[in-house]
Amino acid sequence: MAEHWPVVSIPCDVVMQGLHPFHGSGEKYINALAHGAGVRPVLLPAVAAGRDLSSLADFCAPDDVLDSLDGLFLTGNVSNVDPDYYGQPSRSGNLLDRQRDATALPLIRRAIARNIPLFPVCRGMQELNVALGGSLYQYVHEVPGMLDHREDRNLSREGQYDYAHRIALTPGGLLATLAGSREVRVNSVHSQDIHRLAEGLEVEAVAPVGLVEAVRLTDHSRYAVGVQFHPEWQYPEDVFYTALFRAFGDAIRQRRTAGSQRDR
Repeated sequence: MAEHWPVVSIPCDVVMQGLHPFHGSGEKYINALAHGAGVRPVLLPAVAAGRDLSSLADFCAPDDVLDSLDGLFLTGNVSNVDPDYYGQPSRSGNLLDRQRDATALPLIRRAIARNIPLFPVCRGMQELNVALGGSLYQYVHEVPGMLDHREDRNLSREGQYDYAHRIALTPGGLLATLAGSREVRVNSVHSQDIHRLAEGLEVEAVAPVGLVEAVRLTDHSRYAVGVQFHPEWQYPEDVFYTALFRAFGDAIRQRRTAGSQRDR
């Protein structure tokens, strides 16, 4: 029944609507979590130092937030992680959302420590890597030998999220097991990606040019799987995308079951 659904938090993006900052998340992520993973999505405002308040960081203490959650989902967005977190100056034109950074990065570290399942997508995978000490390419399309993975704004939304290339799945990895194959087709809508892989992460998939497309914690007893592509887009029509959301939901329910048995 719905009242027993696990609760999964989505840290919000902060976007300007006219003169005012609003906190929110894309509907496609909410739908994929509710119907694909079978969980109850709850939006978490990015309550940190921002345009309207100078400091409320303690209001979003990670452990207080995680006490009421069964999982954490990190979405994509047009903004990028502040490169100050990985020791680089921000490039011109790099759109940032420091309020989301200040909310999401501590949550990621504490969720892993507490064995709370994570599923980061696109910007979310980049956050996972940075939170654990890795770095990013600020502009992938400027790196010699790399492809331009940015969306074509002249296309419809369907065109932007259409299949763009195939990725090679790590043999014996979780994604290869879920796909039942060594390659799958994915979309590609991003300008940044992993440069230096964080300690504690391992590669689950790569693009044809070697760019990281998916990662997983090396400690397989803890569930954190990040992907650079967007499986939430029309997830019911792609069996691999469907399997990713189902696996996240299953990991959450398995953790809840184990906790209930310990409490008896």
